[in-house]
Amino acid sequence: MVKIKDIAKKCNTSIATVSKALHNSTELSQETIKRIQQVAKEMGYVPNAYAQALKLKRSFSIGVIFNIPEMGVGLKHEYFSSILNSLKVEAESKGYAITFLSKNPNNNMTYLQLAKFRNMDGVIIVSEDFTNPEIIELVNSSLPCVTIDYIFGTCSAIMSDNNEGTERLVAYAYLKGHRKIAYIHGEQTDVTSRRIASFVKGMRSYGLEVREDYLLAGSYHDPRTSGKLAKSLFSNSDRPTCILFPDDISMLGGITALTQEGYVIPDDVSVIGYDGTELSRIYRPMMTTYVQNSKELGAKAAIELIKQIEDPLSYLCGVFYCQGEIQEGKTVKEI
Repeated sequence: MVKIKDIAKKCNTSIATVSKALHNSTELSQETIKRIQQVAKEMGYVPNAYAQALKLKRSFSIGVIFNIPEMGVGLKHEYFSSILNSLKVEAESKGYAITFLSKNPNNNMTYLQLAKFRNMDGVIIVSEDFTNPEIIELVNSSLPCVTIDYIFGTCSAIMSDNNEGTERLVAYAYLKGHRKIAYIHGEQTDVTSRRIASFVKGMRSYGLEVREDYLLAGSYHDPRTSGKLAKSLFSNSDRPTCILFPDDISMLGGITALTQEGYVIPDDVSVIGYDGTELSRIYRPMMTTYVQNSKELGAKAAIELIKQIEDPLSYLCGVFYCQGEIQEGKTVKEI
């Protein structure tokens, strides 16, 4: 294995100078740095990761908690997979590796204990039950943490704009002429609560009635349930002209169920989704949906956590919002 002293001998310089060059020290000229790094590359020098970790007191390892058992789709969930991929790309560009922190039924360690056992520098909580005592223990510990779509106050939070996004969809439907707007929402979570509140706020801002029979509880990423609920909205003559769904997959379930009943989208009813998955763009007619900025969510989470890891004394925790946009498809009719 090539060592720094071997490079120093080859370059006819000191070990200290080689070390500075390999770390791009401003004490050396760019010419010297370039020459030494080129020699190191030609000799096949590979930095000793363990030695670097000891010196910097960091493992360059980030834990990721991702748990959405109620959906049963895991990493296949397009929205979350986009977040996780951008998180991974950003972390790796800064020299950090990510590792999933998964609970083993045969292991009684908490998330915090697991993170410490694996010598994690910090943890990003992408999805979990944020009322879980183990999650609360983790974010209240001294270990740097960042959450996505949940605010604790003790760590930085990266938020999708569920509030503004839902209000913008109500405004979009209203401007298209719709006054009878139904909302099939996901199961009860913090995100769902914010979306419902924003739906109600948006409806009332336009003087529209929020009808109890138009506000239905469904499940995220569950086309069968959303399809049944969509059909139930058409069980009487006083039916909505527009339906908002909790996500694009659920909207597809609604479209399928209504089409099977003989209704035509958007002639008989307009439908709007959420998330802006690739499916929403390739499906025909192209879906109207709210495109969440999933790539920015993941990248920003990695950026903020690494800032906190590398400069803990001056880092200030905050809440950061990533704004999305409406994708105007062909599933909404102007009336």
